[in-house]
Amino acid sequence: MSPKRPRVLVLTSTFPRWENDPEPAFVFELSRRLTEKFEVTVLSPRTPGSKRREDIAGLRVIRFPYFFNRWEKLAMHGGGILNQLKTNPVYYLMIPFFLLGQLWAVVRLLRNQRFDLIHAHWLIPQGFIAALSLLMTGKKIPLLCTSHGGDLFALKGKGLQRLKRWVMHKSAALTVVSHAMKKTVVAMGIDPDKVGVIPMGVDLKGLFTPDPGVQRKTDELLFVGRLVEVKGLQTLFDAMPKVLAKYPEIRLIVAGAGPLESELRASAKKLHIADRVDFRGMVMQSKLPELYRQATMAVFPFVVTKSGVQEGFGLVVVEAMGCGCPVIAGDLPALHDTVIHEENGLLFESGNSQALADAIIRMLADPDLCFRLAGEGRRRVVQKFDWEIVARKYVGEYKKIRSGMSLHEKEL
Repeated sequence: MSPKRPRVLVLTSTFPRWENDPEPAFVFELSRRLTEKFEVTVLSPRTPGSKRREDIAGLRVIRFPYFFNRWEKLAMHGGGILNQLKTNPVYYLMIPFFLLGQLWAVVRLLRNQRFDLIHAHWLIPQGFIAALSLLMTGKKIPLLCTSHGGDLFALKGKGLQRLKRWVMHKSAALTVVSHAMKKTVVAMGIDPDKVGVIPMGVDLKGLFTPDPGVQRKTDELLFVGRLVEVKGLQTLFDAMPKVLAKYPEIRLIVAGAGPLESELRASAKKLHIADRVDFRGMVMQSKLPELYRQATMAVFPFVVTKSGVQEGFGLVVVEAMGCGCPVIAGDLPALHDTVIHEENGLLFESGNSQALADAIIRMLADPDLCFRLAGEGRRRVVQKFDWEIVARKYVGEYKKIRSGMSLHEKEL
């Protein structure tokens, strides 16, 4: 008889609502790869059309209610909670209900079931709810918190900063998705030995792979991402007239949706590039490799927003490189874990449309450069970011946390 697997409770605000859901699936992809060693329960918010309880890929999924079902769109639509609040301030009224709904769901689970570890994705609200639930129930369950970027770089108020530090101190261990994020956490007074760097993973062996049988186009730029400020699509739009002046046949594919779509469409018209921009809307993950394999290059013009939010990792960069697509990206600290300028991609000064236009024109004029960067990009990401590698690192962290050891794994 095989020994019982340790039981892990995963808390998240982002999780697929149903099969082939285009919502970000990284928490699902990680969790399902842990089921061989652990019994995993995932708690996420309910949304219109989702089931309250179901078993998916070996995971037990529970979705907590927090409002009238047709209004439960705070966490799962339009780029996450922060972007929903920016887009429609009415959603602020839902925050107390969301927090109370999640708190009640976690407390009930802890009182009625046995768990050996809690893994909270995002410091706020999940990390806060987990730490508070442990205080309320008196349970001595180790807590691992993972910050994905937005929760760390945003929410700048003094009270929120204190709350984040409290969550970090209450956690047995912390993981972040880039070395730039670790520096930020350590600067907040957290012991560096408590913080591990484990990136988000990508399926680089089964899904995001090159296809030698697909002919790469010579006149197609590709942007993949949510249509929100931090992704920097406006910078790419501002660069397009300069690129089109030299390469008038260029087209831009925009694969993504979000609250800024109408504003960006208006901008494209104002810049007289609307006929060269193809808005595809949200694209299912299974369809993204086809776009990456066909594009001349992928452009990710990440920026730091006015409120200080910036990219924590840049998952789409790894996806593109996995498919052998040349990459240009905004030069932000988190990207340095993935892109080495001139070796496996090009970086440009974030927010500088002229610098971006120059980088695009340079790549269009030099196919050999594109080929060299793409080849090195694929080689590098397969060694560091494949899901099997990432999952093994989390299995190791789970085991060390449960055994009472501090998190101090060799970082990528």
